[in-house]
Amino acid sequence: MDSTALPKIAIRALTREDIDAVVAIDSVIEGRSRHDYFQRRLAAALRDPARHAQFAATDDRGLAGYILARVLTGEFGRPHPGLRLEIVGVRPDVKGKGVGAALLQALLNYGQRHGYAELRTTAAWNDRAMLRWLAAMGFTLASDQVVDCAVDGGAYRPERDDAITLPEGHGPGHEINYGRSEGNDFEKLARDLADVRSMTPADLREIVRIDRLNAGRDREAYIKGNLAEAMDDSGIRVSLTARLDDVIVGFLMARADLGDFGRTEPVAIIDTIGVDPEYAHRGVGHALVSQLFANLGALKVERVETVVAPNNLQLLGFFYDVGFSPSRRLSFVRRVP
Repeated sequence: MDSTALPKIAIRALTREDIDAVVAIDSVIEGRSRHDYFQRRLAAALRDPARHAQFAATDDRGLAGYILARVLTGEFGRPHPGLRLEIVGVRPDVKGKGVGAALLQALLNYGQRHGYAELRTTAAWNDRAMLRWLAAMGFTLASDQVVDCAVDGGAYRPERDDAITLPEGHGPGHEINYGRSEGNDFEKLARDLADVRSMTPADLREIVRIDRLNAGRDREAYIKGNLAEAMDDSGIRVSLTARLDDVIVGFLMARADLGDFGRTEPVAIIDTIGVDPEYAHRGVGHALVSQLFANLGALKVERVETVVAPNNLQLLGFFYDVGFSPSRRLSFVRRVP
């Protein structure tokens, strides 16, 4: 028998019954079991299938591979919906025999049927095997900037956590750090400038209002979907609101990423951050990020990451200001035919 012959592959939707086979393949690839992660991902997809695309490849031995993607409906400020490839895995004995390509084609066909124009993903700059596969599959380097920051257990960092204020007559770029006093003490943390709380369903109306002011369009469906996910699985979503004068003036939507893109450590992804323009330059964004890091430190999440469009210099400057820097991960894109 020709061992190089292509296996006879069938593509179908990933189901709950596939979980053990998926974990078995992933354990060989990663060298450890991630059963809880895959169980959460599959449960989220079954709860809200419109936000997830997950396919299985099978042969005469059972599960030969799998691909997991998330539907992008507004994350990272994107104006148009798309897909975000998060995991692809192939059983070792059929690697190099077209299983990954067949799974990717199923995902592209799904995107075409639903009107998604592009498929995006990220990969570590030194993951040579993944970079070769992405190139072979038609992905190109995207212009997006991936930035990240170590959580360090939520430890205090002055650039992120010190309170800031603007004296009269000063504009953006002239913020003064008054939180840091002599020695290592500080009078007030940035998160104390606003009443920062966990997001709840009752916050939807105000979040949509603020997002509309910033995005210039109504993204209620996107916000509502993320909020529902936060309520369904508090271990995945870590989303916050900030109040001043007892009114919601800012929000941050993030989720814990416990295994996407082949990561070996828990990472949180900031999908969206918004501040009411009337409350700009009053430390609301700093307050949200400061509280996020405190919460993630308690959850043992090690890094925070986000993706910023290259022309959004204001947002990129904000993230640099609170301690983010260019990531070791690169952003890739593939057009859906």
